[in-house]
Amino acid sequence: MTLPGSIVEYIEGGKFFCALVTQDTGKRLHVLNQNDRELNLPESRVLLSSKTRYPLDISRNDQVQLLKNTSVHRAELADNIDLIEIWELAVQENQPSFSADFLAELQFGGTLSDDQTAAFLRAVFTDRFYFKYKNGKVTVHSPEQVEQIQHQLQKEKEKEALLNQGATFLQQLHSGQVVSASDWPELPQVMEWLEEYVVFGSEASQADLVRQLLKKAELVSPHDGYHLLIRAGVWQRDENIALRKAEQPNVFPEACLQQAAQIHEPTVEELLADPKRKDLRSLDTFTIDAAATRDYDDALHVEDRGDTIRVGVHIADVSHYILPRDALFAESMERGTSLYFPEGHVPMLPTSLSQGVCSLIQDRPRPALSFLINLDSEANIINSSIVRSVIQVKRRRSYQEVDEILAGDHENAADLHLLDRIRQQLQQKRTDNGALVLSLPDVNIDVRNRENIQVRLSPVDTPARTLVSELMILANGVAASYLAGQEAPGLFRSQPPPRKRLISGPKNSMQDIARQRRFLSRGELTVHPKPHSGLGLNCYTTVTSPIRRFLDLVMQHQLASMVSGKGILFSKDECKTFAGLINQKLGRANGVRQQRHRYWILRYLEPQQGESVPALVVGQGPKRVNLLLNNCLFDVDLPVNPAFPVEPGDTVRVRLARVNALDNTLRVEW
Repeated sequence: MTLPGSIVEYIEGGKFFCALVTQDTGKRLHVLNQNDRELNLPESRVLLSSKTRYPLDISRNDQVQLLKNTSVHRAELADNIDLIEIWELAVQENQPSFSADFLAELQFGGTLSDDQTAAFLRAVFTDRFYFKYKNGKVTVHSPEQVEQIQHQLQKEKEKEALLNQGATFLQQLHSGQVVSASDWPELPQVMEWLEEYVVFGSEASQADLVRQLLKKAELVSPHDGYHLLIRAGVWQRDENIALRKAEQPNVFPEACLQQAAQIHEPTVEELLADPKRKDLRSLDTFTIDAAATRDYDDALHVEDRGDTIRVGVHIADVSHYILPRDALFAESMERGTSLYFPEGHVPMLPTSLSQGVCSLIQDRPRPALSFLINLDSEANIINSSIVRSVIQVKRRRSYQEVDEILAGDHENAADLHLLDRIRQQLQQKRTDNGALVLSLPDVNIDVRNRENIQVRLSPVDTPARTLVSELMILANGVAASYLAGQEAPGLFRSQPPPRKRLISGPKNSMQDIARQRRFLSRGELTVHPKPHSGLGLNCYTTVTSPIRRFLDLVMQHQLASMVSGKGILFSKDECKTFAGLINQKLGRANGVRQQRHRYWILRYLEPQQGESVPALVVGQGPKRVNLLLNNCLFDVDLPVNPAFPVEPGDTVRVRLARVNALDNTLRVEW
């Protein structure tokens, strides 16, 4: 119990106050403080109560003056206290805590006054290095604790300096001024923290510090950090945040670059020194790709032998260069696939390999895995063989060139016309077996002018593109059948039947294709063969893109080992491990691809905000209508509007109410 007339000491707002107790109600003290304020003070807030009692019958002014004088005197005493000296004496006692009076006596000696004890406590609260006051006891910090506290306080001072200085520089950057590391040595580190914060938000390691920096710089709009990084030259405009957030590798480790640098272009003699590798350079092989393609991983040839037709599908033998325990193999496994974006691509292999040594470049001898498939006149497989080979591509053809040839009557193009007939037969056989041909147009996004992004739709079911895809499906099916026949483990792609079948045959409307896609079953990757309903095949794998897909590289290794007579390279358990990793990495890569595609479509639509655009009604439920924006095949949906009835197949106009790529926002209205 604190008696009336006692002077108590308490802290408010980080400041010390003296107050005279005028009444003790049991739970609270009614006091008058040095600022002439009356208040009810909880006992728990009292640091010290004086032993001396002061008269309450003097005037209020005299009481306030007494308190002010006491507070000033205590502050003067506190300023002259040497806590280090007291701590050095106290720490030798090997006792964790002491009374405030005992430690104050070490400073003042003799008979201790209330003011001296209060002054000592003020010093303890002001300088928290050496002591801590709690529950009426003063705890002595150990030397290790003192060092740790000093270090922490130093860090806090540095942080405060960083905030004050950094806010100024960030404002300069935001206003377009140039700030260099020589102006602000902490610039590189702060930009690194800011990058992490913009990508990961509150999960970033320095999220609180960056948030404080931006707030102090008055940069509190949602994307101020993003624009700062661009103005600082750390990021490019339209930085691929989805790629960064997924932590998909986009820079090759030094070990991979060193390995790639050591891989040289092999000579014919080096390749044919392997007796299992056949010389197929005399074959009239050619590639068919987009005009902009630089990594060629497949080539074709065809021979009309009268009663049979031999089709050759020749795949770049990446397994010749990259072995399972190599750094590049591990990096390919981590990446899973090459990623292609409108602004560029992230290859699975370094470009010196993907566009150089491994690529089936015209007139260069290259190791290959060749699928030699004999067909009858109805494109039924009579027999097939898979051989490791050396090929030399004779011609490079583009899709457009092949389409023009097939549309006309060009001389010396019998091979293409023959292959075109075969691709029609192969596709018809697959659709007769239940395959779904879901060929929506490609959405090509041109970002060369970021102020005027263009979107162009191009068909994927042209004769040239279908020709290549059918022959790749043929070769992949042969590879799967070979492994299944040998009862060898592999990585087999399969798909259960669709939950609902809406289409059949190779030609269907865009609306029907879009609807059918909504009912597809999820594909699977297993180590044993299962039917692939979507392709109309009993078993299927992929081996035709080893430059771009890790799955294909693994399967190429397995096949190459077996056809060379070396037996199974990867066991069932190893294939299971690969399957799990591939599903994980491809899931990540596909997520990045989809998010980036959405970003660019939104960037394309941003200038059209407020305008109405045509959309195709794909489907309708009880509450929502599903649509495709005609100009970019972008999925949107709207609530059913009773005043505006629509049916699947209708073309309507919708208003782009709000479009923001950075916010990942698209809101449409009827």
